[in-house]
Amino acid sequence: MRLSTLTLRHFRNLCDQDLELPPEGVALIGDNAQGKSNFLEAIYYLEIFRSFRGAPDEQLVTFGADVFRVVGNAASSASPDRSTAQVTAAFERKGRRKKVCVDGAEQERLGAALGRLAAVIFSPADLELVSGGPKERRRFLDIVLSLNEPGYLGALQEYRRVLLQRNAALRDALPASIVHAWDPGLIESGAEVIRARRDWIEGVGPAFGTFYARVSNDGRASMTYEASVPLGHARAAEDVRAAFHDAVEGASERDRRLGTTTVGPHRDEVRLALDGTGDGLDLREYGSGGQRRTAALALRLVEAETIRDRRGETPLILVDDVFAELDEGRSERVLELMEAAEAGQVVLTAPKESDVRFKRQTLARWRIKAGRLTT
Repeated sequence: MRLSTLTLRHFRNLCDQDLELPPEGVALIGDNAQGKSNFLEAIYYLEIFRSFRGAPDEQLVTFGADVFRVVGNAASSASPDRSTAQVTAAFERKGRRKKVCVDGAEQERLGAALGRLAAVIFSPADLELVSGGPKERRRFLDIVLSLNEPGYLGALQEYRRVLLQRNAALRDALPASIVHAWDPGLIESGAEVIRARRDWIEGVGPAFGTFYARVSNDGRASMTYEASVPLGHARAAEDVRAAFHDAVEGASERDRRLGTTTVGPHRDEVRLALDGTGDGLDLREYGSGGQRRTAALALRLVEAETIRDRRGETPLILVDDVFAELDEGRSERVLELMEAAEAGQVVLTAPKESDVRFKRQTLARWRIKAGRLTT
């Protein structure tokens, strides 16, 4: 994808501006706390319609304003005619209302507008994907698959809806017949989520290991799916549903005792482990800072590869000072991987120009100070 224009109105500390982005991309240079990360956040907001840093929409509105608005025009790299789409996202603080439009038409469902930029963001905060709890890795899975796997978002939303109702019935100690009335919907939607997660991780697992090995240059790592539902040899959709059914039935008494649903995709884990260490040491518990950062980079690299494979798009790469905390060797090897891949448009941030090492000859240099960008 190529982002050709970006309009900013009352987003974070960024000044209201209308910007034209060069085809190759931009290196945004500026001191800390000037708005570099906010600029990438505004762009990526048009991909998933929420902050990649986990901030609520209210915090994205400039202090003293009531509404923010971000508009981007993007051209596809997959279509022969380089078709374009205009994506607009706005949020009103007072009414807590979010509005998303594609080519001027308001979208009733946000899911229909997701992924129009085919963007991947590399951020120092990605370390939490490895160092954080299972919820962080499930969130990563859900975003990647919602953007790249048809039907996944709908199944996930339905699962969450049914799970909420089932848990409410358990919490209120309602009769078993009422609790179990939610089981068919839970199993049907949950099985789709489980199967999509497992298939994706099995498919990209080898690439994750390759990326990790090439960046680290001295180690190997693996990524595996640990479902709370014992899957055994279940592969087909009906077999996964049967396995989930058995797990829900087997956990019935425990669920009633604890007042919550104890098996299902909401309890899944993605295990990232150091290979060559017997059963594999969990990276979250035993990995060094460098090893955990390498694994986080490998996750983003397989996300970019997924966009190429599933959507046929060249990803828009957003890089937020990601090499600041990597040693020189790892930084150089990551750069080599990025340069070797089919490179599309890149928008990166750096505190000083000498830190720009990715596409250094072709990226335009922009500056930012107190939220004002100069091109």
